[in-house]
Amino acid sequence: MTGENFRHVNTWVFDLDNTLYPPHTALFDQIEAKMVNWLMRELKISQSEADLLRNKYWKEYGTTLAGLMEHHDTDADAYLADVHDISFHPLEADPILRAAIENLPGRKIVYTNGSRPYAERVLSARGLENIFEGIYGVEHANFEPKPRKAAFDLVFKKAHILPREAAMFEDEIRNLVVPHALGMRTVHVAPEAKVAEHVHHHTENLSAFLSNLL
Repeated sequence: MTGENFRHVNTWVFDLDNTLYPPHTALFDQIEAKMVNWLMRELKISQSEADLLRNKYWKEYGTTLAGLMEHHDTDADAYLADVHDISFHPLEADPILRAAIENLPGRKIVYTNGSRPYAERVLSARGLENIFEGIYGVEHANFEPKPRKAAFDLVFKKAHILPREAAMFEDEIRNLVVPHALGMRTVHVAPEAKVAEHVHHHTENLSAFLSNLL
């Protein structure tokens, strides 16, 4: 049974975007549009060039920001403040998910490739504020992004996470490779299941999945 596979877990680590809110809200679409606008403005390139570069850097470096820092000496704080300046109106409070997370035994952590201030605004809009012991953004990993091992090492050290006693919930399947290798229980949160050696479980309904664990 699924619950038995989590009996050893005392730390629950959650990604943010498209994990603690459903993808159909298209919140991240707003961020991607802001990224494209930033690239167009700062690099003096066309919209199509900016969108291609945004995607290229995301694929090659883990985040668009990481590629920009590597090749263009981008100010990370200014960039993150700009691309996270979006509307949170598409998000709705989710009391069922809140109860499911609150009822989990042990510590609850948010770890995102976004920034902590952005994560706090998302959690507030979802009615999930004040239930996580720690909220860690890419700035806490010195702007090293998931899926890089260095990023996980930095954040897990700061959060005092013992991987073999923890579980990781992520919508981006490549971001579960390192957690699995470290000994974490891995859960892919996405509309469609994908078979991969580094994924222990899949769910398209996080609230139901967490509730079933208890």
